[in-house]
Amino acid sequence: MTWVFLAGAILSEVIATLSLRMASQPGGARSWYLVVGAGYLAAFALLSLALAEGLAIGVAYGIWAAVGVALTALASRLLFGEPLTRVMGLGIVLIAAGVLLIELGAAH
Repeated sequence: MTWVFLAGAILSEVIATLSLRMASQPGGARSWYLVVGAGYLAAFALLSLALAEGLAIGVAYGIWAAVGVALTALASRLLFGEPLTRVMGLGIVLIAAGVLLIELGAAH
């Protein structure tokens, strides 16, 4: 269940962040802020559950941040037409590599 909780936390955070973008657009419905609040609340609650199951905070937060950045960048490209350049893609790869190193280091 640990990884299910972490995956739910990541998805909740990404949905909340994308909803924040929707709410802040010109003419955006302010009701999106309800999704923002609920998404961030769910993200932290699910992250807490993953930690309670024994997942190390460094590993959990690293994975959450890396996957969240990657998913948000991809989704914002698809939903809002925002840029996703090669340099940005390289940054995402470097973040993922850093998280992998943290995970490998935690295993020892």
